[in-house]
Amino acid sequence: MPAPGQAAPDFELLNQDGQAVKLSDFRGSKVLLFAYPKAGTPGCTTQACGFRDNFAQVETAAAVVLGISPDAPAALAKWRAQENLPYDLLSDPEHAVLEAWGAWGERSMYGRKYMGVIRSHWIIGEDGTVLDEQLKISPKKSIEKAVKFLARG
Repeated sequence: MPAPGQAAPDFELLNQDGQAVKLSDFRGSKVLLFAYPKAGTPGCTTQACGFRDNFAQVETAAAVVLGISPDAPAALAKWRAQENLPYDLLSDPEHAVLEAWGAWGERSMYGRKYMGVIRSHWIIGEDGTVLDEQLKISPKKSIEKAVKFLARG
């Protein structure tokens, strides 16, 4: 699991269009990588649309946004179009990347325990080093903290 100051492990996943996207493709730019449980659900829509609504600030900070979830590319494409999201959504159906990044673990809903995505985000520097990590964060706090961190430069 990467931590601030460490190199971000590279990965390759399919985006909403079924095209392979590698984290290392974005060297030279900052990357705001966020993990969310399921496309189209209320909390995930709040988080994704929050990054959409602050996209100009993200671009001003010379950063790109990537969302990652276990959803299939077709579900991601539908949600991306529906919410007019201006960034790629990545499919991790086997949750290998989510596990490697510490964003997969035990969750609880209505007293029932299950394994799932732990809402999180990371900011990766131009050189591929993790600059910030926020695990187990609410959708609104994720937006607020990520945008504030990027604004600081």
